Amino acid sequence: MKVDYIEETSVRKALAFEVDKELVQAEIDRRAKELAKKARLPGFRPGKTPPAVVKNRFKSEIFSETAEALVNKVVFDELEGRGLKPLAAPQVEELKIEEGEPMTFRAVFEILPLIELPDWKGLRVSVKGASVSDEDVDKQLDRLREEAARFDPVEDRPARKGDHVVVDLVWTPSDGGKGGSDENALIEIGHEGNHPDMNEAFLGMAVGDKKELDVTWGPDAAPAVAGKTVHYAATVKGIKDKIVPKADDEFAKDLGELDSLAELKDKLRAQLQAHEEQRVARETRAALVEALVAKTDFEVPDVLVEHHMTQRAENLARGLAQQGLDPRKVGVDWREYRESQRDESVKAARAEVLLDQIAEREHVKVLDAEVQAEVTRLAERLQKSPEALRLQMQKDGDLGALGGRIREEKILDLLKANASIELT
Repeated sequence: MKVDYIEETSVRKALAFEVDKELVQAEIDRRAKELAKKARLPGFRPGKTPPAVVKNRFKSEIFSETAEALVNKVVFDELEGRGLKPLAAPQVEELKIEEGEPMTFRAVFEILPLIELPDWKGLRVSVKGASVSDEDVDKQLDRLREEAARFDPVEDRPARKGDHVVVDLVWTPSDGGKGGSDENALIEIGHEGNHPDMNEAFLGMAVGDKKELDVTWGPDAAPAVAGKTVHYAATVKGIKDKIVPKADDEFAKDLGELDSLAELKDKLRAQLQAHEEQRVARETRAALVEALVAKTDFEVPDVLVEHHMTQRAENLARGLAQQGLDPRKVGVDWREYRESQRDESVKAARAEVLLDQIAEREHVKVLDAEVQAEVTRLAERLQKSPEALRLQMQKDGDLGALGGRIREEKILDLLKANASIELT
């Protein structure tokens, strides 16, 4: 057997095979004999069909199985013998197989690049420091007050700005597309998120009033109506006055376990401070990775880039689903979005290679005790037993991913410990 090793790029490699014709013929004959024992063809008794007839009748199947068996064997043996570690299964190209002839093909694959690790110690980054102002606390307090607001029915006057109207809506796009309806929709008159024409339409309406209007939406509206003119038929079923509780000690007591507004503000400040510190940690690590990637430039395997592109698209789809939106119906061109993530995915793949090299050089390891500690922490949050959660994660293939995340965290902590970080 002849094999040529071809370096197409720094990461894309190929093995060109020429498998001896004797080996190919022996495999063809063996498979033809096996098939002859089972074949049932007109004019022949079961198991008595001549191999030559079987070869002619099932040529495509025999050749396909022969090629698959030989490719799997010789490619695996050659990769192992050369110490090559493809990132994904090799792709077979230009395969040719005929009786009495050598079988030829190319096995194309990608490997991690051999890189010169840049000096990763002493990276300099600047990140906005954690800061919580009185205004931030007041905004959070206002959010709690909004959540605690009550809606009192209005019966003695028509709707005015700031009121919330309960309406049944039926809408139809002017282009004849699919319309819809929404019962008991709660709309705040004058809210900046509403179309101005809709805010205007509800002013002065009373319970039982009906109104029809056409609204032309701009390009930044929801995907279902963006750039369209939509006909609405609205029936007012109720008018409500939103009553927001005052920011005082009584409001704090109503939230439970607090005796005063001052205590509530202290609690909110502590929560905001914790969130800010988490933000600083995230941004610091992102800045360190970006600084590391900027120190070098090398080709990364397409398989890694494609993985990151897919991951980013899946993250967006998952985020939409968590918001109650069907990713298939939000008007996103997923192929276009995925492609738009290529440049950032190249950077992410490059960072992955660099961080892995640092981990190898610095002997960063993940102990089973560290994995178990994280499983236990997750189990407490999910109110499950650690044993049950670990078994489930093993079954779903998530345990290895957890170990990978812990390893990445340890590498990033190593970067941080050896960096110069300025908090602005």
